[in-house]
Amino acid sequence: MKFAIFGNTHQSKKSVNIATLFTTLNKYGDSYCIDRTFYELLKETCPQHIKDAEIIDGNDFTADVVISYGGDGTLLRAAGRVGSKGYPILGINAGRLGFLTTVSHNDIENIIEELHNGNCETEERSLIEVTSPLHQFKSYPYALNEIAVMKHDSSSMMTISVSLDGHDNITYQADGLIVATPSGSTGYSLSVGGPIISPESNVIVLTPIASHSLGARPIVLSDTTEVKIEVSSRSHNFLIAIDGRNESCNENAALTIKKAPHSLRLIRCKGQSFIKNLRDKMMWGADIR
Repeated sequence: MKFAIFGNTHQSKKSVNIATLFTTLNKYGDSYCIDRTFYELLKETCPQHIKDAEIIDGNDFTADVVISYGGDGTLLRAAGRVGSKGYPILGINAGRLGFLTTVSHNDIENIIEELHNGNCETEERSLIEVTSPLHQFKSYPYALNEIAVMKHDSSSMMTISVSLDGHDNITYQADGLIVATPSGSTGYSLSVGGPIISPESNVIVLTPIASHSLGARPIVLSDTTEVKIEVSSRSHNFLIAIDGRNESCNENAALTIKKAPHSLRLIRCKGQSFIKNLRDKMMWGADIR
């Protein structure tokens, strides 16, 4: 097998544990390429294990499996590098909660063995994309978790006008609005009152941030819905966050958010499930009395 490896360069103490990964890959005779920024870190922590590695610059790489070593943020960045290539991603958690990265770094040897034995499954996760006729996005315009529009600073709330499929209109007076996928329903959207959605559901959810109306509640829509957003604010601009990648937009930049033409594949071991992950990571449905 050939692996492409991306990692969190801000967790140098935990990155030393990745030596186990390379020892295991070498044991199976696998080849691997490493993102350059992560490679530079690994040269300091385990140089003897990566001397034969290829280096990844940009998004021009090939692999049978992509490994994301870090937290959910690392996996989201790796997803952007994979893009529409279709390579399955294995998330190894070296961060904190790690809801998308379901494999503990203590289980590296087991998961690589399971991969080679064909005992892993892949989940298709939907993505959403954002476009604007007046704004050229600097970053990857697709999101696995969410696309959010937010206040640019601590100024007063914004007026967010939303059109659904060109006819149904909603107006929010709020600090922002999140458009989340099922994968993102347990992220930012959940933290501001959004629902938990099973990842195989063909839906999106609109979740207002600090709405100035008690009647403004999260709404779940079909993922075939095209969401158009226009923003008005006293600062005449706003922030858009695409899976945490922030950039500033002028209020004249109307946004269109819809389901992306491609999806993302995440690897999981047989026996893992979304509900089990909720119980283990979020104590969902658990009686801790």
